[in-house]
Amino acid sequence: MILSLTCHYFHAGMDAGMEKREQKRKEKAEVSVLSRLKTPVFKAEGIPEIDEETYCLNVWGLVEREMKFTLAEIRQMPFASLDARLTSVSGWSVRARWEGVLWPDFRQQISPMPSANQVTFTSAGGYDTNIPLPELNSRVMLVWAVDGEPLERQYGGPLRLLVPHLWGYKSCKWLQNIEFHAEKRGGYWEDRGYSRSGFIEAGLTLDINTRAERPIKGGGEVTEF
Repeated sequence: MILSLTCHYFHAGMDAGMEKREQKRKEKAEVSVLSRLKTPVFKAEGIPEIDEETYCLNVWGLVEREMKFTLAEIRQMPFASLDARLTSVSGWSVRARWEGVLWPDFRQQISPMPSANQVTFTSAGGYDTNIPLPELNSRVMLVWAVDGEPLERQYGGPLRLLVPHLWGYKSCKWLQNIEFHAEKRGGYWEDRGYSRSGFIEAGLTLDINTRAERPIKGGGEVTEF
């Protein structure tokens, strides 16, 4: 380490341009594919401040035992990589390789009661959305990385939900609470007029990956392109 510091000092004045290029390279390496594609950022409740060292995901409600999971514990769960699109009701869709733990594997860690048939996901900032338990299929994921890079804060890091077959407002960012319950509920956008089901509808969307407008057939996950 002393040698490295000495070398850096010795060459700093000799090639400042090289140092700047290296700094830019490092900065670029820390930017996820979502940023490089200029994926829109939505933050209804603002971007919450989250201390990853003390962060916990709380699971409660109609469960046999309430539980808390640290980020380290979540990252020790079965790892999966999912090639899928996040499709927004506002007219855009982005494909990426999402990384984290699939819902069925996460579900193995908890024991919902038989009466639990609805799940509400809430962010660290208070955003919430309700999804019927049967809608949480094998392609739903708790995401902490994308294309091998940490999920950036503006896109929901350190942990977000991904529900590829529903509109993006169902994919809760900055996930902090998961509540199992019996009754149907609304949510932040649902209470403001958005569909409670979140089913993707047919129409046109902007493919963020190619910047081309493309038709979607609706009725489920966007797989046409």
